[in-house]
Amino acid sequence: MTTKANFPVAAGSVVVPYGHVIANEKWRGSQIAQRLQGKIRLIFEDDLGLVDFHISNRICILYISEADVVAGDEFKRRLVRFRNASSLGGIVIIEKTQISDQYFSAVQKLVVLELGMVLLPVANQGEASQLIIQLVGEQSKDHSSNPFLHKQRSGLAEPSMLRTVQQIPGVGKTKALRLLQQFGSIHRLCNASVEELQLVVGQRAAQQIRTFLCS
Repeated sequence: MTTKANFPVAAGSVVVPYGHVIANEKWRGSQIAQRLQGKIRLIFEDDLGLVDFHISNRICILYISEADVVAGDEFKRRLVRFRNASSLGGIVIIEKTQISDQYFSAVQKLVVLELGMVLLPVANQGEASQLIIQLVGEQSKDHSSNPFLHKQRSGLAEPSMLRTVQQIPGVGKTKALRLLQQFGSIHRLCNASVEELQLVVGQRAAQQIRTFLCS
C-alpha cells in the first residue's frame, strides 16, 4: 500500500505513523517498494535529503547499493554528512555481492567503528525489503527493548558488531566475543590501549588490533 504523505519534514526529522515506512521518492517503483507493498504501509516523500527510509521517528535507513560501492567514495561522504548533521539513529543497509565484497571490510570500519552506526549487509533489494519489514516489526515492541534506539545495545546490532570485530586481522569469533564482553562497545574498543587489549587477546592480537584501528 502506497500513499503520498503530508507529514512534516523539518530539521532532519519525520513524523512516522505507527506501522508505516516513509520512503524517499526515488524508491518509487523499485524492487524494494514492490516487495514492501501489502506488507506495510509505504509513504513516499520527495524531501528526505540523505535518508532513504524512515522506519520510526528516531530510526532511519541509508541504503548503499553495489553500484554506489563500486563507483567511488561519494557514498562515504554521504554517510559522514548524515552522521554530522543528524541525531537520528542510522542503519546502513549495504549490498554485499561478489563485486562489492572486496570493499566491504573498509565500509565496515567506516560505518561501525568510525561513525558508530549499525551496518547490515544484504544480497539484493529483495532481501533488503524483508529486512525492513523485520525492522518495522521491532518498532511494535516495548520501547525499552527496541534494538535500534540510540546508544542501546541490541540483538541485531550485536551480531553486526561481532562480524565487524571479526574482520580485524588476528581476531576470530572467540576473541571478538571476549573483546565485546570486556569493552562493551565499538567506541571503547577503539579507545583501548595495547596493554588493555593484551589482557583480553594476547600481545600479538592486541598489536594487530591497534594497527588496524589506527590505520
